[in-house]
Amino acid sequence: MKPVREMTQAEIGAFVVSHLAEQGIDVVLSGGAAVGIHSGDAYVSGDLDLVNTRLAKRPAIAEAMAKIGFREVDRHFRHPESPFIVEFPPGPLAVGAEPVTSVVEHHLPTGVLRLISPTDCVKDRLATYYHWKDRQGLIQAILVAQHQPVDLGEIERWSRSEGKAREFREIRPQLEAASPR
Repeated sequence: MKPVREMTQAEIGAFVVSHLAEQGIDVVLSGGAAVGIHSGDAYVSGDLDLVNTRLAKRPAIAEAMAKIGFREVDRHFRHPESPFIVEFPPGPLAVGAEPVTSVVEHHLPTGVLRLISPTDCVKDRLATYYHWKDRQGLIQAILVAQHQPVDLGEIERWSRSEGKAREFREIRPQLEAASPR
């Protein structure tokens, strides 16, 4: 396997996700790193948010991460040969008030990276836009839509369930224009 210092963000993610799975710890990548991967690296995040889907205890995660050279620093984990930090935000794996039901896998030389689907990634970023007025969330959602097919009908349904139907109507033209043909 290639050295950690030569791994891309996606390869680090696959390496960590696969190692944790071997230890019985199930995690799924979400957040900015998922945006980066789904956007073909048009967006760059400095961390990997791995949501612990089966409620593994923090000491078990720390022990598993130490086995592959990651040390816990405050609330995240660092490897001395990687610029990327790994965080384990609290579950459940959800976008807004709804659980994520679609996880995709990317098979890489360093392992299998499990991450939220492009559609759920757009919903995740729109949640930050809708609920915290974070314009970067909208920009990131558009980046994903530019590079991946997304289900606009599902995003609209979800937006309504979040009480954001009006906001979705306002941004739908941007998402449609971004969608690959």
